[in-house]
Amino acid sequence: MYIKGRYIVSACALLFLQQAQANGMDCTKASNAVESAICASKNLYELDSRMGTLYRDLMKVTDPSRTDVKTAQRQWLKVRNQCTNDVDCLQQRYLERLQVLNAQWVEAAAYQPDDVDQQAMVDLQQRIQAMAKENPEFALERALESLSVKTGSTTFSDESGEDDQTFFPKAQPTEVTPDEWRALTASGITGAADFGPSSYTLMDLDGDGQRDLIVSTYTGGTGLFTYTETFRRTANRFIRRSAVPDPDSSESSLFYTNDRGANQANDWINIRGRIYAAYRNSAFGIDRLQLLNPLKINSSVPVVTVRYRYDLEVPGTQHKDDGVTPFELEPDLRLALNKALVEVNQTGVGHTHARKEPLCPVPPIGAGEYDYYTYGPGHYTIEMVADLPVIIGSDCYIGTLVDWFGSYSKSSGLFAQLAIRKPEAESGHSYEVNGRRHLTEVSTSMEKVEADNSL
Repeated sequence: MYIKGRYIVSACALLFLQQAQANGMDCTKASNAVESAICASKNLYELDSRMGTLYRDLMKVTDPSRTDVKTAQRQWLKVRNQCTNDVDCLQQRYLERLQVLNAQWVEAAAYQPDDVDQQAMVDLQQRIQAMAKENPEFALERALESLSVKTGSTTFSDESGEDDQTFFPKAQPTEVTPDEWRALTASGITGAADFGPSSYTLMDLDGDGQRDLIVSTYTGGTGLFTYTETFRRTANRFIRRSAVPDPDSSESSLFYTNDRGANQANDWINIRGRIYAAYRNSAFGIDRLQLLNPLKINSSVPVVTVRYRYDLEVPGTQHKDDGVTPFELEPDLRLALNKALVEVNQTGVGHTHARKEPLCPVPPIGAGEYDYYTYGPGHYTIEMVADLPVIIGSDCYIGTLVDWFGSYSKSSGLFAQLAIRKPEAESGHSYEVNGRRHLTEVSTSMEKVEADNSL
């Protein structure tokens, strides 16, 4: 199994490689320039083998009455053959087709939510609404906590080695039964230490009385990614959940969390006797929860959406760039900054899209008009909530409200910043903004798994 630069080698992965070789082109029968080029290139031959495996797997799960898959494959072969012996062209055609076939396989093989899943979604909605009557600020968190799986799970981690390398434990961890340990060791689960540690949780995810395996692997990278995969317990080993045929697909993980440039989390909850991964993806004014089936391929999933309105305020006590040394804002400046936040407070949403009117009057000469319509681009680690005019005395400043994708805490609520600059200036000043939220709506829907989250 491939997880963004890290392999967990198992018997099913080795079986896939054997099947891929079996589905490869018979090079003793190569009859044209295209087939000869494929057989002469190890990379192309492997792509062709993967193509054969994926196409056969797709045909197994596709409605026999559908002929469009076969027709599309024949049309693709014609396009591929136009490359003749151009290796780069052939590689590109194969990669494009593998992506299409993989998406079709996911759609055909995906779990279809049933009536229980629909009702679980409604139950979560109603519980959040009930919690909001007492505490509208943290209704979602309280609802998830009341449904969380609190018993019956065991968690252990990799062992550390030299040069910060980590390895799957060699000794049986505490609270792992001898039977589970035999199944774990028989599954051949190992880690590639160069890409960060893994943690392992045993939990009964399907209610069959046997605990399944959850593997969370920190891989770092620019987004500080952590990928979570699940394995179903069978009689003698742990088998990766219904896997996508392409082992190099990013869709191998159930979900991932990005600790830089996003605000994501997961809670394991129990509703109506079923365990769900309640995967949360948040932004300013909104929490979106997908109820993922932990041992299936997910495509269409129940989604609960929680919306908020904020009371935003620029506090009188600010801090210098060191984040520690306090200083007091002048009353008139603080009043002007808070006036600029009125529109966001009233609407509860940002407006980062292109505006029809400039934020500040555009002079007949000087900087280009673009400088007057938007503060400008931001960094991917922060959320650009809203561009807004800030009037200080007789001067108009271009302002922008930014936060960390709705990140929220009991102590400080929403932490945000209001940055302002003169229209023709490249930089300016920023001020701390605090906000307390109020739940305004809880809705449900059935939606496709978000594009930025793995299946």
